[in-house]
Amino acid sequence: MTSKATWTFASLIVGGALTGMTASSLAQSPAQALLDDSFVASLGTFVVNSNLKANLNGGSATNPEVNFDDTFGKSRDATRWRFDGLWRITPTHHLRLMYFDNANSRTRTLADDLKWGDYTFNKGSSTTFDYKQQTTALSYEYAFMRTPTYEVAASLGVHYSKTDLGLSGQATITHPDGSTTSESGAVSSNSVAAPLPLIGLRGGWVVAPQWYVDAGASVFKIKYDAYDGQWTDWRAAATWMYNRNFGLGLGVNGFTSNVKVTKDNFDGRLKTGYSGLQLFVTGAY
Repeated sequence: MTSKATWTFASLIVGGALTGMTASSLAQSPAQALLDDSFVASLGTFVVNSNLKANLNGGSATNPEVNFDDTFGKSRDATRWRFDGLWRITPTHHLRLMYFDNANSRTRTLADDLKWGDYTFNKGSSTTFDYKQQTTALSYEYAFMRTPTYEVAASLGVHYSKTDLGLSGQATITHPDGSTTSESGAVSSNSVAAPLPLIGLRGGWVVAPQWYVDAGASVFKIKYDAYDGQWTDWRAAATWMYNRNFGLGLGVNGFTSNVKVTKDNFDGRLKTGYSGLQLFVTGAY
C-alpha cells in the first residue's frame, strides 16, 4: 500500500471515529431531548411589528379599506403569546399544535371620518378600537429525513383563526331604509372565523450539546364557499437547553393572512400580519 493510500485510509478511519464520537456525544446531550423526546412544548411572548387592515361593506355601499395601525397608532398594552406543542407518536410520526393569542385596545381622536359597515365614526370624536385574534393550527407531521442529530418533516393539517373587531364612539348609523341617526355611544362588533387547510415543512438540528436550532413554514390558499384567502406562517429559532428537560429560546416569527369573507356577520376583507422576536421557554419529556 502506498503512503498516499495509507494516509487516505487512516484519514477515513479517524474521520469516521470523530463523527461517531460527535454523534455519540450529542446523543447524550441536553439538546438531544428536543429531537428525541415524546413531548416537546414551548411558550413565548413577542416583541412585534403588526399590520391590520380591513374593510366592512355596508348594506348599500362598498367601504374603503381601513388601516387600523395608521388610524389608532401602535398598541403599547398588547398581550401576545404563542404556544407550540409536539407529540412524537413514533420517531417519524408526529402531531403538532400551535396556538397564538393577540389582544389589545386603543383609543384615539379621529383625524377623519371612519367608515365601517353601516357606521361612520365621526371626525374629531374619541373612538375606541378593540381587537382580538386567536389562531389554532393542528397538523400531522411526517419526518421523511431523520438522523441522530437532525430531522426534516412535512406536515398537513388545519388552521383556524378567529378575529374580533370592535369600534365604539360617536357615529352616524345608516339604516336599511336609507335613513340615518347619530349616537354618542355607538358600538359596532364583528367577528371573522376562517378555517383553512395548511401544508408545511420544518427542520430541526442539534448543533451542539446544549443548542438546538429549528425553522419551519406553513402556507395555504383556498377559495371555498364564503371564504377566499391565503396565509403564511414562518418561524426560526435557537434553543439553549440548560438541562435535559428545560431550555430558553430566542426566535423570529412572521404571520400574514389575507381573507375575503362574504357572511352575514362579516362582509369584507381582513388583512392581518405580525413579525418580530419571540422569547420562549421550552420543556421536553
